[in-house]
Amino acid sequence: MSNARANHLTRRGIIAAGGALGLGAVLAACGDDDSTSGGSKSTESAAAKSGPWTFKDDRGTTVKLDKIPANIVAFTGVAAALYDYGVQVKGVFGPTKTTDGKADVQAGDMDITKVEVIGNVWDEFNVEKYAALAPDVLISTTFDNAGTLWYVPEASKDKIAKLAPSVAVSVYDRQITAPLERMWELAESLGADMAAAAEAKKRFETAATRLRAAAKAKPEIKVMAGSASDQLFYVSGTNLSIDLEYFKALGVNFVEPPESAKAEGGGWYESLSWENVDKYQADIIMMDDRSSTIQPADIAKPTWKQLPAVKAGQVIPRSPEPILSYDKCVPLLENLADALEKAKKVA
Repeated sequence: MSNARANHLTRRGIIAAGGALGLGAVLAACGDDDSTSGGSKSTESAAAKSGPWTFKDDRGTTVKLDKIPANIVAFTGVAAALYDYGVQVKGVFGPTKTTDGKADVQAGDMDITKVEVIGNVWDEFNVEKYAALAPDVLISTTFDNAGTLWYVPEASKDKIAKLAPSVAVSVYDRQITAPLERMWELAESLGADMAAAAEAKKRFETAATRLRAAAKAKPEIKVMAGSASDQLFYVSGTNLSIDLEYFKALGVNFVEPPESAKAEGGGWYESLSWENVDKYQADIIMMDDRSSTIQPADIAKPTWKQLPAVKAGQVIPRSPEPILSYDKCVPLLENLADALEKAKKVA
């Protein structure tokens, strides 16, 4: 998560705010406050279409409902992952539509005309629209140990919590394989036929083997994960990010800003002025593909154009918030493997 979005996360904090919303809704979940997070599968099988539903999320909270939830509202990226597994949600929040009305990159293959968009940008969440959907459950990711629900506004989170229970999938300080497994378990509990997804899982494993081999063959190739805004360039460290931690474990040689330099970015990244964008030498640059950032083709800064990797055409996209289905994560591995296989030492 290497851009200004992480600044928002830092500013959010974990302090509860706001009062109850008088919409007559009752919280339908049971939180067990178990400190052991993750690792617990739903007790329901994929074939189950009715009956009680139980899922223990990565906060250690167990959600119990009388039946498998039908009215699901989810963060856009989560909804996109569930869509890949055949689970349709009713409403979404988070980057869903671009300014020209097209599907945001984080929406994946989801048909955005068939979901209610209750928030499209940071700090936007229409509580009235959410209530009107009569949600059974809200599902999002979390980027911290506190279990803060991503893209659920701090000011209205208590009101939102009273309308339906929530499920959180952690994407904090772990390799991508962990949240991929958790999303698989969640989709299966929601009635998805996982046999259809097994082939994508095999392709992911094959792609991981290829990336490991590519990294081993070219250990001298240095890779930098970057993100661009008008005023600053962000260099992400591998620590905390699910994709970069995994790539590093496979042997990819990354630029690593010192911890002291990442302090302002909450430990995620270092902020550089465009005048200092050449602080680190890299042979390949992976650039944040989210719509909230400036894309490489639109960067006009002279210092950017002079970077060796840019001049050599060795710039590839990166998804700091991957859609957590195996189908969508295969290209992340394949694109980096391909770049390493073709890369020349230019830094």
